[in-house]
Amino acid sequence: MLTVAMITLNEEKAIAKVIDDIQAATRGVEAEILVVDSSSDRTPEIAAAKGARVVRQFPPQGYGRAMGRALSESLGDVIVTLDCDDTYPANRICEVAESVASGRCDLVNASRLEHKPSSMPLPNYVANRLFALTSRVLLGVKTTDVHSGMRAYRRSMLQTMDFDCSGPALPVELLLKPALLGYRVEEVFIPYLDRIGTTTLNRWSSTIWTFRRIFGLLPLRFSRRRSNLGPAALNRFG
Repeated sequence: MLTVAMITLNEEKAIAKVIDDIQAATRGVEAEILVVDSSSDRTPEIAAAKGARVVRQFPPQGYGRAMGRALSESLGDVIVTLDCDDTYPANRICEVAESVASGRCDLVNASRLEHKPSSMPLPNYVANRLFALTSRVLLGVKTTDVHSGMRAYRRSMLQTMDFDCSGPALPVELLLKPALLGYRVEEVFIPYLDRIGTTTLNRWSSTIWTFRRIFGLLPLRFSRRRSNLGPAALNRFG
């Protein structure tokens, strides 16, 4: 079974289209659409009317806790995460999910950054490139996008490890920690589309939390070296 999981905060302008696109992309596949919602607008009602399973987390507890709730509530053996602002291509869901379902890998990261997307502001693009470079230099993990909102995870992999759900940068740990632990991670490039609605991202808070996540994983990298487990999880995206 496949779960397509999204977290939402006042996405009533986008939610109907995004769910329609997901349903079209997963037609013929045993799949659920899960929405963890912290909205004060009509997002949860629209999502439920469209057939999504809605889990309310209100008042809002932050991005990380909402994402952690979405992953823990998912029923599928494969979980594909997607932002609910129409910036990610729903027609690639089955492609990334199949890479995990087939057993080829445990996690697929759908990178937005093969080149600078026209829909991404320059400061965001530069910051994302810097985050990826820092991950490569400090942790040895080759990736181009630590903050992609579109990924496919093997649920059994997620259940083997703990994640810190505080703060807005949980996706960083959800990518880098499995790579450091030796799980099979692949990266594919996707287009990054124009957003419906306005962003709720706090750029400075996200930057601080991202670097905290990356530096916080340094002990894991060096503990693997000391234990002679080798670099099996490093350079996984080369």
